[in-house]
This record gives sequence, structure tokens and C-alpha cells, in this order.
Amino acid sequence: MPHRGRIQPLLSPQGWVRVDGRPICAVCGDGIRLTGPNRWRHVPRGQRYTGRSRWLAPVALEELWELGTYEVFGERYPWAVRADFGGPIVTSEEEWREGVRRLRRYRSLLQEVGRRRKLTPGENPYLDLVRLLLVPAGEEDPVGDAPELPPGLYQMLDLSGRRRELAALFSWAIPGEAALDTLARYAPLLECGAGMGYWAALLEQGGVDILAYDLRPPGAAPNTYHGRERKPWACIVRGSSVAAVRRNRDRVLFLCWPPHDDDAASYAPLRAYTGDVLVYAGEGREGVTGTVRFHRELALNWTPVEDVDIPRWPWLGDRLVVYRRTAARRPLVERDRCEECRRFLPTGRFGRCDWCFERRPPALALRVGVDRIEYPSEYLDSVPPALRAALERSPNRIK
Repeated sequence: MPHRGRIQPLLSPQGWVRVDGRPICAVCGDGIRLTGPNRWRHVPRGQRYTGRSRWLAPVALEELWELGTYEVFGERYPWAVRADFGGPIVTSEEEWREGVRRLRRYRSLLQEVGRRRKLTPGENPYLDLVRLLLVPAGEEDPVGDAPELPPGLYQMLDLSGRRRELAALFSWAIPGEAALDTLARYAPLLECGAGMGYWAALLEQGGVDILAYDLRPPGAAPNTYHGRERKPWACIVRGSSVAAVRRNRDRVLFLCWPPHDDDAASYAPLRAYTGDVLVYAGEGREGVTGTVRFHRELALNWTPVEDVDIPRWPWLGDRLVVYRRTAARRPLVERDRCEECRRFLPTGRFGRCDWCFERRPPALALRVGVDRIEYPSEYLDSVPPALRAALERSPNRIK
């Protein structure tokens, strides 16, 4: 059947409407791909959508220096300088020049630091690199909320890409002087899930007694969060967090950015820990670090006694918090319940239980990871026909 109307993305106030990670056609709801200035094509049904397109390729740091002028940059990355590509942001020539200036200095320092294996006392190259990206010359370090960059410069710097790059080399949280001083006061320390050992290395250079553990030390074992073929900045003992806590009962536990989906990295070592002080660097209960059980345990049985600003990326809310154990432990009885029948659900899950779902199925439901998103008929009747069609044809639809 011929397509009625021009192939264009369905738009919302936040940009392209995506289903299963791909933009969808405003007419038929099929997945589409950008092929030129305001030109789109359908992605054949059943074909995997990678999101890769030469028209939408992110700015590559390694080739940026060959693009000597704004005009040449625009020819290579037209989506970044032309509104007719459908992107929400346009980088001006002034923003491009400022981005090139910052990235040139950033690349030079990153290459120099990447060749090294040890830190010298008093230095913090991670913070220096973040400062080159985020802070105008002469201003203070990015402690707490980082300065707000113009959208075009933000796009030019590809800050999400820079963060992944630096996290792989250093740490997912950025250590600042106040945070390191706070940690030093609670030594001797035990860091679990130490990753590249960057925090431990900085503390060791300051004479702090710290022992670092990781289940998969980078360079010695495959590590999802630090995928670099290089040794950590500090000596990392290979072992689980629970085993580390049980072997080192005389040390204060330090957890830095434990993942949100792994109880073994946060909740389990906290429950195995018998000490009275915990130091935690990460986001709060509504953030992306620490599991649901971990944050519930903190709320029940630990009291924050110090709250320290740490440098952070503009879209994150991580801090360093010192907790003290309460006198009498209260059991963790909070459980997640089905929104309808109030039966218990596995911790961290939401929505309705399987029994309610099977007994009263919704008009449509999609599987998203371990969870399920349900769409009532009232919602489907209210959305654009293209979006409804895309949802109904989704390979993640629960039949």
C-alpha cells in the first residue's frame, strides 16, 4: 500500500517520539531513519535499528582537528548546524569556536594523563579535565551544580560522551578536595566496588590508609563499567564486596556509585557490615545509584551526619554523605505491592502483579526489561494514530 503523505517524524515538545528506541513516522507509525536534510526513510520491519547514521553521527574528537573551519564542520556534521535536520539544537559559529578551544586543551591533557600509571601528590587530573570542559576561564571549580552551558556548546562538547570516556578511565563520581578531606577523617577505609581505584589512589597520595576491592578489577578481569585494557590507578584486591567487609571489620566502609540494579554491590555489603560509619558517594533514593533495598536500609537504620558537595556533571545529583548507624536496628519490612490487589511484588518492581494482569489484561502492554508497561484503552484512544499503530506493532508487545 502506498504511503499517504510525506515521511516525517512524529514530534512531541521533547523532540522525536520514539517507540522501541527509534523515531516513528507521523503518518503510519513505522520506524524511520534520517537520510539527509529533512529526508527520512522507513526502516524495514524486522530489521534491527542501530541508531547509527552518517547524518547523525556524534562529533568525533579524533577527526575534529581536521575540520579547520565552521563551514567544513557543518558539511561533516550538518545536523549540528542546520535546523532542517530535525534536531532541537543548532551550534553557532561562536559556540563551535569555543568548543574547539576547550576540546583541544582537553584532548592534550587526556592524552598525557592516559599514558601514565601513577598519580603524584596533590594532583587530580579527572577534576582538571572536567574543569576544562565545564568551567569558563577564571571561574571556580565545578563543585555542586556545574555552570550552565549554552545548548549549542553543550552539543559541541558531547558531554555525555566525554563523561563515559572519563568514567572508564577514572571513576563514575568526580572526587573533590572537600570529599577527600572528609574521607581522610574516617580512615582506615575499605572501598568496595573500587573500579579503576582512582579515589583510592588520590587518598593514598595524601597518606590515607585505604584498602580497595572489586569483584572484577579492570585489567585483570572483564569489567562492564571500566572497559579499558589498562591497570587501575591503585592496587585493587579481587573479591566480592561481602567477603571484603567480613575480612576487614575494623575499617569504615566506603561505597562510590554502586549500580542501581545490583544488590551485591550496595545492599549486601551494607548488611554484612558491622561498623557504625558508612561513607557513600552517589545519588539519592530517586537517582541512578544504589538499589531500592540499599536506600530503604539507609532510610531505616542509618542517619546522615555529614553532606558534602562533590563536583558533578550538569544532569546528575550525586553527593558524598557520611552516615552513622542508629542504635537499634529496625527490620526492612517495606515491600512493593500490586497497584490493584495489593499483593507483594519483587522489590523494586511496580505496576500490577501477574495474577491481576492475566485476570484483567489491559488494552496493550509492552515488556521493558523485567518490568511491564500497561496502556489502557483510554490512553490509546487519546494518542495520535501513528503512535498507537507503533505500539501495537512493537516486537516487545505482550500478547
